Amino acid sequence: LAGAVKYLVYGLVSGMLLAICVDRIILSSIILAYLNIFTASMFAVLIGAAEAAFVMFVLARPRVTSLRASPPFGWALGLGIGSMQASYLIYRLFDEQLQYSQYSGTNAVSVSLAFTIALVSCLGHALLASWQGARILESSRVRPFIISAAARGTLTMCLVLSLFMPLMVLLAAPAIALVWGPAQVSWLPSGMTPDAKQAFRRTTRQSHRHRIASDERIRGQVVDSEE
Repeated sequence: LAGAVKYLVYGLVSGMLLAICVDRIILSSIILAYLNIFTASMFAVLIGAAEAAFVMFVLARPRVTSLRASPPFGWALGLGIGSMQASYLIYRLFDEQLQYSQYSGTNAVSVSLAFTIALVSCLGHALLASWQGARILESSRVRPFIISAAARGTLTMCLVLSLFMPLMVLLAAPAIALVWGPAQVSWLPSGMTPDAKQAFRRTTRQSHRHRIASDERIRGQVVDSEE
């Protein structure tokens, strides 16, 4: 728990720096028409590559890999990064002076959009960092770095453009839903020791059997009797 809190703090600090880069390089340039969508996407991928490199550097340290803690620590790290990026975008969303956005200020649409941005950003960055941590334990680093950098760039563009077109944030939702299952079944448990993993699977199987037995159980009926 102490290690997870420490990596959450790492994520908060690094996430704020990355959020400032997204705001100054991408969001401001889009508002001022300095960059087109393609160029902004390239900068988003570069920022995503910087984040992927930082995640790989932090999670691939011998002290972390020897404990097989890369996946859960990556989850905490990603939550911190995602929360800071979401908070910066939400701050811009609630600013009534945000140009070219019909949803800026404090209203029902902006509050709902802010909640969605926070959820998608936190889960998206946490899932990517956890996946990188799981691949580090398998001694695979280059391919996860490239894929996660591109995925982070795509996620960043969806979140930034959602300030002007709220439906853009929903483009990332199917990908998050698709990888949620593997994250819970494979990526996060990969950080367990063999004994802990065996106990986890046994508990999961027993819970599944108990749930099936409870659903299939024929319930009796209450019978009134004068005896």
